[in-house]
Amino acid sequence: MPRFATLDDLRRACSDLPLIDPKAAEAARLRQGVLTKPPGSLGRLEEIAIRLAGWQGKERPALQRVSAIVFAGSHGVTARGVSAFPAEVTAQMVANFAAGGAAINQLAKAAGAELSVVPLDIDKPTADFTQAPAMDDDAFLTAVSTGHDAVAQDADLIVLGEMGIGNTTVAAAVAAGLFGGNGGEWAGRGTGVDDAGLKRKAEVIDEGLTRHAGRLGDPLAVLAALGGRELAAIFGATLAARRHRIPVVLDGFVCTAAAAPLAKLSAGGLDHAIAGHVSAEAAHRRLLEALSLSPLLDLGMRLGEASGACLAVNILRSALACHNGMASFAEAGVSEG
Repeated sequence: MPRFATLDDLRRACSDLPLIDPKAAEAARLRQGVLTKPPGSLGRLEEIAIRLAGWQGKERPALQRVSAIVFAGSHGVTARGVSAFPAEVTAQMVANFAAGGAAINQLAKAAGAELSVVPLDIDKPTADFTQAPAMDDDAFLTAVSTGHDAVAQDADLIVLGEMGIGNTTVAAAVAAGLFGGNGGEWAGRGTGVDDAGLKRKAEVIDEGLTRHAGRLGDPLAVLAALGGRELAAIFGATLAARRHRIPVVLDGFVCTAAAAPLAKLSAGGLDHAIAGHVSAEAAHRRLLEALSLSPLLDLGMRLGEASGACLAVNILRSALACHNGMASFAEAGVSEG
């Protein structure tokens, strides 16, 4: 039995979200003001420390348990020729994750993150969204519940990512369904499609938007009709992290599109989320701007797998090293300006 038995159950869970702890955030802000540096001189590192303090509910936050979760899913729309790689690569990459041979295995280790990979019926692709909803209600709620339950309540930070051939097409369709526009405006090259492949992606997205036009006013219906199991699971994990007051680092375009319905369902729904990076996928920057998320890194990455998000964890660790480890003016015997 999924955690969320009905869409109404899920909708209720999205409407009653905890807020940041203002006392902890203020205590962290005051601490930043007395450390041995000019005020604001560490830029966004100060903002990060204050934000993490507010969500963890303590003046000196910690990143002792960082959980990186990669969800994997398969997409029926790949049959439309929207990817440069065949659909079977999804299962092959999940095996590579298990063997420790992927980029995310190395980056998670470097970031001090515990990596878990959650495949979601990768032997059963979702429906081609140009012909039918990608997932019916039961499949959608099961995937959301799986993502929700993958989040450990005692984690200090959740890092989210995905794997799924065809999912940049799916993410572009979800973004268009949530924020408007057409396939040409949201489609990118993904795994490296050529010009003909890019045109085909845009046309497929437009077909999906037309078929599901009646669902576009409901963010959950958009994600179910145009998304995929791994996107639904990322949404569920993002929701769970918020309900447990755990900050989240989002990866690239697909991950951001998966989390975006929470911002549509609840004002400030992604206040606990940090954009780890802006990817090379064409529309990611546009999507981040629509969500008022400012990325930490811009390295031209487009791999997915939570790779950019794990890199960003190192910046968060540096922010907390300064916040927690620096001396105050009084402790150091340094005169304030």
